[in-house]
Amino acid sequence: MIYKRFYQRELATLTIGIFVVLLAVITTTLMVRLLGMAATGKIATEAVLITLAFSALRYLPILLSLSLYIAVLLALSRGFRDHEMEVWMSSGLSIAEWVKPTLTFATPLVVLIAVLSFVLSPWAVRKSNDYRHKLMAQEETAAISPGLFKEAKNDNRVYFIENFSGEHGSATNIFVQTEKQQKLGIISAHHGQIVTDDDGNRHLQMYNGRRYEGRPGQREYRIVEFDRYSLLIQPKDPGKEDTPTNGKTTGQLLKHPNADNLAEFSWRLAAPIGAVLMTLLAVPLSFSRPRAGRSLNMVMALLAYLIYSNFISVGNAWMAQGKLPASVGLWPIHATLLAVVMALLAYQAGAFRHKAAQ
Repeated sequence: MIYKRFYQRELATLTIGIFVVLLAVITTTLMVRLLGMAATGKIATEAVLITLAFSALRYLPILLSLSLYIAVLLALSRGFRDHEMEVWMSSGLSIAEWVKPTLTFATPLVVLIAVLSFVLSPWAVRKSNDYRHKLMAQEETAAISPGLFKEAKNDNRVYFIENFSGEHGSATNIFVQTEKQQKLGIISAHHGQIVTDDDGNRHLQMYNGRRYEGRPGQREYRIVEFDRYSLLIQPKDPGKEDTPTNGKTTGQLLKHPNADNLAEFSWRLAAPIGAVLMTLLAVPLSFSRPRAGRSLNMVMALLAYLIYSNFISVGNAWMAQGKLPASVGLWPIHATLLAVVMALLAYQAGAFRHKAAQ
């Protein structure tokens, strides 16, 4: 039990440290990308932080799986480099006997990865889309700011009001410029307010004003004086947009088993399965010889992870396109990796027994 407690304590320290580093890297990368999108007007500035949080939550299954994989690899590789494994080998332990404490430590993390993959990550996608949709719906209303010329991004309109007493209050000295079908329209009114009709549509209601309409460069303009003029600024929310496949609940995926939904379900299922398989793979890959160098096994481990993850991505894309039958799915990829793990463990166990006999 001594080696198990020592090993699992080292695994816990390494996993936490690696996860913090990876989370910092992915958060920084996402922040830079989101700030660039905000600078170009693709997303609202106030949506950067909440979008960052939801995006980071989507990456948690991958980060946890990778952290566990690297932690097992580093912990066992250090044992080989420091010749601790020779002590354990002389006590009768083989490389295969490190599998049980490794899986014991990994089980809670694998359960957490499964929960994140099947529940929290889709929830984060839905909430992120809903929040983005809500901001886009409110964008034109937010463009109406007192004392400033503000352009609505979703429409060719420019607003200016002198005073504004609140979202549902009255505004004074209103100016609106519109452009439609190459015609320029200018509306001016003494006062107005934002109202919501019975259907849920929001209007800028203006009173005692004029509307000028014409084509730029031409002398003919139409001037209309009005007592009340209503300008639609936000249509009624038609309901939530179609939920993307990666935002659907697992129950929805299984209820409508088309190619896209089954591919997404296989992708979510691959997260916990891949975490277990890659953790097991790290056990034999950690074996290193003093003359082989310290970086060889790390390079091989990185190459193995990239090959497996790329095969999973390609297989998932083929499932979504209908090129790979759903009955087959990603199971051949998982089975191949499992066979490789078992073969490596058997080979390392034989090598350990041979060395111990010498």
